[in-house]
Amino acid sequence: MLRVAFWLTALLFIPLGLYLYFLPPDVASLIGVSPMWLARGAGALVLAWGAFQVAASFAPDRVKVGGLVGGHLLLVAALVPAALRGGDALPGAVRTALLVVSGVLAALAVMGILGTPSRRSRL
Repeated sequence: MLRVAFWLTALLFIPLGLYLYFLPPDVASLIGVSPMWLARGAGALVLAWGAFQVAASFAPDRVKVGGLVGGHLLLVAALVPAALRGGDALPGAVRTALLVVSGVLAALAVMGILGTPSRRSRL
């Protein structure tokens, strides 16, 4: 279950990071991103986080699970208020997408908490 949480996270973040990094200028103007370096920087960070999740899935430990859970809960804490307070500023589809992504991230965080490896020694 823990490896599934890591892989599903990577499957979410790697395509999103690549899309943001190679964001077409017409889409950037449509969503209101004026400095393209900001979108590219965000894409690079999201892509790196997704790649870290793939690498961490091969040998999960308590620290990597803590990073998974902490990162997801921080994203949920940032996305949910933005979606709920967006009101008229966000189109309905974007608002729904933010809430769905927040729900998926929260579920993956719970999967990470439930699948945390025990502290038993390997002697």
